[in-house]
Amino acid sequence: MTVSAVARALRDQPDAPLGAVVGHARRGLVEIAADGLRTTGGEPVTAGTIFDLASVSKVAGTTSAVHRLAHLGELDLDSAVSRFLPGSPCDRRTTIRDLLTHRAGLWEWQPFYLADDPSRAVDVLPLRYTPGTARHYSDVGFMLLGRVIEAVTGSGLAIAVQHLVHGPLGMRSTGFGPVTGVVAASSVGDRAEERMVATGEPYPIVLESRRPHRWRDEEIIGEANDGNCFHAFAGVSGHAGLFSDAADLLALGSSLAREDPHDLWGEAVSADVFRDGPDAGQALGWRSMPIALEGRRTRMLWHPGFTGCALGFVPGEDLAVVLLTNRLFAETPRPVADLWASALTAVPDLDVLPEREQLP
Repeated sequence: MTVSAVARALRDQPDAPLGAVVGHARRGLVEIAADGLRTTGGEPVTAGTIFDLASVSKVAGTTSAVHRLAHLGELDLDSAVSRFLPGSPCDRRTTIRDLLTHRAGLWEWQPFYLADDPSRAVDVLPLRYTPGTARHYSDVGFMLLGRVIEAVTGSGLAIAVQHLVHGPLGMRSTGFGPVTGVVAASSVGDRAEERMVATGEPYPIVLESRRPHRWRDEEIIGEANDGNCFHAFAGVSGHAGLFSDAADLLALGSSLAREDPHDLWGEAVSADVFRDGPDAGQALGWRSMPIALEGRRTRMLWHPGFTGCALGFVPGEDLAVVLLTNRLFAETPRPVADLWASALTAVPDLDVLPEREQLP
């Protein structure tokens, strides 16, 4: 299917997102198509519409900045987190690599905006799991990685990521909020997190104290949908908060996917970052999925975002794929993995192979 047909099909399905952008880049040829609306006011989505990336920020910002710092020799992926953040909740033996592979034993999520001092609440949070024993996807780990980047560079996270990654790649539409212009709304209010706090599902709330909180109930546009990023950390965090458009994200993905390694990343460090760790399907920051490309079995590295976005690329194959939607406007939003599988049908000669298990 063409990118136009796939974008249109995403909008024609039950519980469709309000709007969708689908794109891919292969060997210098870029194709992007859009369908639907960017807001409930009726403004159309375009190929250049900017979306809230949610957890795609973990790779488009944080992982990529760590990748750069490792290539520059400024950060050893096997250094202890405590070297940079002596007051963090991590075990003294936990490394940067453990955070990138979600094996630090940290909680998946907590509503730190309910604490009087959100940063301190992160630091005093007890571990949930035994470190180094299993993968437990964690926003908290990437909040800490954002702080590590700040400690290494001596700059705020937004400045560091711009200097290390987005600036060199010419990603002019990418950055932390608030943003204005042709921007897609991400949801109506904080409904998802309000429900999580009220029910304690899927994660029990274990913060030492809670303060009254005003939930957003308006259409969210141009400010981070993620509650911790927006309410606790002023829109800038290692786990969420970036905004971008399809062309910028394809530029990033293409730089990582090149057949000849890009000077920005370095061959040796890239090989390390792209390799699965102890858990199948989890590389450093990026997830991996088995695919067949032109009849050959290989791996795509990718990452989803809660708002309905995803970015992926195939190392050495000069192929990058992007999906941007505002799925949370659907009455029962479709899982991002399902939307991503649909987006991949726009790539010629690509087939998704069965996975042993789907990472949460």
